[in-house]
Amino acid sequence: MTDFKVGLVTHYYDKIGVAVVKLDADLGEGDRIKFVRGGEDLFEQNVSSMQVEHDKIAKASKGDTVGMKVDKEVKEGAEIFKIT
Repeated sequence: MTDFKVGLVTHYYDKIGVAVVKLDADLGEGDRIKFVRGGEDLFEQNVSSMQVEHDKIAKASKGDTVGMKVDKEVKEGAEIFKIT
């Protein structure tokens, strides 16, 4: 099982549980990801919802900045890895 970095959390909205993510690779709904900060695994989840400018999307590409619904609180600077 190899994990590769797909993005970085640039902001977190705690009231709505949404992380703003700058993507380094393609990502789609249903992908399994994990959040890592300071070398420590925080949590894993499936990508359930992503938006760009308040429009729901199923896939995002490298270089996109997306809003992503997250299961737990995550701090700015957390890296996101796709679990394959």
